[in-house]
Amino acid sequence: MLLTQAIRVRRLTIANRIVMPPMATHSAQDGHVTSDLCAYYRARAEAGTGLIITEHSYIHMSGRADPQQVSVADDTMLPGLGQLVASIHAAGTTKVFAQINHAGSQTKPDITNGELLSASAVPHPAVTDAAMPRPLSETEIASIVALFADAAVRVRKVGFDGVEIHAAHGYLLNQFYSPLTNKRTDAYGAGSLENRLRFLLETLAAVRAVVGDAYPVAVRLGGADYMEGGSTIDDSVAAARLLECAGADLLDISGGMCRYTRRGHSEAGWFADMSTAIKQAVSIPVLLTGGVKTGEQAEELLQRGAADMIGVGRAMMHDAAWSAKALS
Repeated sequence: MLLTQAIRVRRLTIANRIVMPPMATHSAQDGHVTSDLCAYYRARAEAGTGLIITEHSYIHMSGRADPQQVSVADDTMLPGLGQLVASIHAAGTTKVFAQINHAGSQTKPDITNGELLSASAVPHPAVTDAAMPRPLSETEIASIVALFADAAVRVRKVGFDGVEIHAAHGYLLNQFYSPLTNKRTDAYGAGSLENRLRFLLETLAAVRAVVGDAYPVAVRLGGADYMEGGSTIDDSVAAARLLECAGADLLDISGGMCRYTRRGHSEAGWFADMSTAIKQAVSIPVLLTGGVKTGEQAEELLQRGAADMIGVGRAMMHDAAWSAKALS
């Protein structure tokens, strides 16, 4: 059974192909990890989950998506983050990556305590009553790239086995990638895929520079918007090739402006058309999440080449023992 087989990401061996993907629990206190959050993740690790990618954590107050979101924005968060890693590692062989993120315009001014930032002055298509964001200057883009790198240093320092850059679900890096929200005319603009991907590629390079060559760096790519005028599967394949060449070790494939669901689809692996095309184009592992409820469904997706690893979201959120049942 492929699901039970080990897989390597960079130089890291993961015991099986089951992944708990990032899912917001809205349970941090002023950005700090709580004991309840540690217990929540430890229970999923005790079930034998191969890899846990913890919920998206904000790199700066301007990119906070939720008042109860975990923070990696400064060193005062290190003790709690370290406790979280230790609780997962103590449970067995499970590896853990931290997902780092900036919300851009997919938040509210009262959450960030400031103006919203994005690629262009375009209201976010997935936010009801969205406020108009201010386009980032090129100088500000460079500053946020540095904030991602600083967060990655903290992630490695406290013992996470890897880091994931969040560029999906309509958040800031995805806002630059999507033609729906990127109307720029500069080097980060909508004139080409390379321009729309430039912010992400610079972030990946900066993170790689500070964590070193051996440390796993994943990218959650919102490769296709599945919306008229948005990014396409062809875009996602081209982006995946560029990200592999730039040093990504794992591509975590999900939706763009459609976020983590796909209208009209409820089948297991509802982004499988995209992940399959990407898997055929790259040599690094590809992770697929979306609608998987059973171990049999996960195995079938692996067998037909839709991905190398399978993320199990809501089913694992509701059943801490899901992995143990699937592996047996």
